[in-house]
Amino acid sequence: MKKIIAICFSLLLSNVIQAQGIFDKINHAIKKDSSSSVITQITKQISSETKGTSLSNEDIINGLKEALTIGTNNSTKKLGAADGFFNDAILKIMMPEEAEKVASAMRRIGMGSLVDKAVLSMNRAAEDATAGVGDIFIEAIKKMSITDGLKILKGDSSAATNYLKENTSQQLTEKIRPVIEASLKKVNATKYWSDVFSNYNKFLHQNVNTDLAAYVGGKTSDAIFYTITQEEHKIRKDPSAQVTDLLRKVFGKKE
Repeated sequence: MKKIIAICFSLLLSNVIQAQGIFDKINHAIKKDSSSSVITQITKQISSETKGTSLSNEDIINGLKEALTIGTNNSTKKLGAADGFFNDAILKIMMPEEAEKVASAMRRIGMGSLVDKAVLSMNRAAEDATAGVGDIFIEAIKKMSITDGLKILKGDSSAATNYLKENTSQQLTEKIRPVIEASLKKVNATKYWSDVFSNYNKFLHQNVNTDLAAYVGGKTSDAIFYTITQEEHKIRKDPSAQVTDLLRKVFGKKE
């Protein structure tokens, strides 16, 4: 009887050791795949924090897409309205740094109104262009994966905006330039810009060559992402900005 027990114990111990070896191999394989490990850790943390709330991966992705859609729509609508740039103390587009001396010199010789018209026209061009770029973000939002969504949800307060920057900046720059160029011509910005520097060159014989479309386009993109960031902060932290059940479900449980 003792021999039988000893044999059974030996077999059981052998199976345990073999099973432990298999688990060790599995853990080693998981650790080698750092991305899988990160996703697993994030998923476990989310599952723990939202236990009993039925927050699925689908909820997370749809909630983030909804938040980004609302944020981009609000941002482009705000900036694309009349005076969206011009009356905003933070986002108003002023003369480029290298042109400030030109503007100051023009004002000193009584041609300040020409500078003012140039500044106004740049902001009008930015407003005009922004009103039509909201759809640029749609594709990036549609392509958001579960991995993207989990990282954004557990990221900092600007993680969703950063996702858009990474996935749309180059495309936005390429698409916004012709719109900016057309808008600058539409509001006579190019003419005012040319008038300012041609008059300046007459008096001081100094040529200033600035790519106006690139400058205004860059400022426009910066303003759009800045405003989207503000919208994201509100949706993450302010219950009154969580305007749908899905947003409240996804963001309402976050600290």
